[in-house]
Amino acid sequence: MLQSFFSLPLRALEGFSRSILALLGVDLPVPDYSTLCRRRQRLACRLAAAAPRPKATAEPLHLVIDASGFKVFGEGEWKVRQHGIGKRRTWRKLHLAVNEKSGQIVAAAASDPEVTDGEALPLLLAQVERPIDQASLDGAYDQGGCYDALAAYGAKHVAIPPRRRARIWCHGNCKGPRHPRDENLRKIRKLGRAKWKRQSGYHRRSRAEMTFFRLKSTFGERLSARSFSGQGNEMFIRCAALNKLTTLGMPQSYAAIAA
Repeated sequence: MLQSFFSLPLRALEGFSRSILALLGVDLPVPDYSTLCRRRQRLACRLAAAAPRPKATAEPLHLVIDASGFKVFGEGEWKVRQHGIGKRRTWRKLHLAVNEKSGQIVAAAASDPEVTDGEALPLLLAQVERPIDQASLDGAYDQGGCYDALAAYGAKHVAIPPRRRARIWCHGNCKGPRHPRDENLRKIRKLGRAKWKRQSGYHRRSRAEMTFFRLKSTFGERLSARSFSGQGNEMFIRCAALNKLTTLGMPQSYAAIAA
């Protein structure tokens, strides 16, 4: 029911809301869909949840960062696999920074598909108000600019897996301090990539992928707005709604050991 409600077009959503209010016997005005379309472009959306969690309001964050695409228009995946990508196929990219502990979306940025993950990283970090203890990102962020941006915002630990054929940037005879990327590479060479991921907490980055799964499974993976500003606000509204749902409660999972 929740998925079908949020995937309704605005015209259908207007009629659906009127019928629900009529069944409830509530006399409330329902804005028409054209008004919602006009206001969506200028809407200032806040990601903060309605009732923030009381625990650890100022403790440093473990941020997990990732990006994914939302379809604007284009052929379906089955036709693309069979006949290739058509000319008219457009996506919008959503970049997210998620609090690994609570699952809340801390920062969000919208961009064109041509914008790389590293270019959007400073936009995400500028929205983070709490200190950053650790940032876990995938290999697409293995760039010097990403490390510099995270260091500028005071990230103490950075878990980004270097490329398979990566080399040391600053060797031991350099006068400056050791680069965190080189330290990760040295540990990978010593422990192995799998063990380094476990020790560094890199696997917690899957919380960002799970957040995108929840966004797309709950609200859909298509955008209905035509302008870029409207499409960005449409994605931000989904993020804010997901934060509210996360605040209401999340399942508690524990590792089970077989007897």
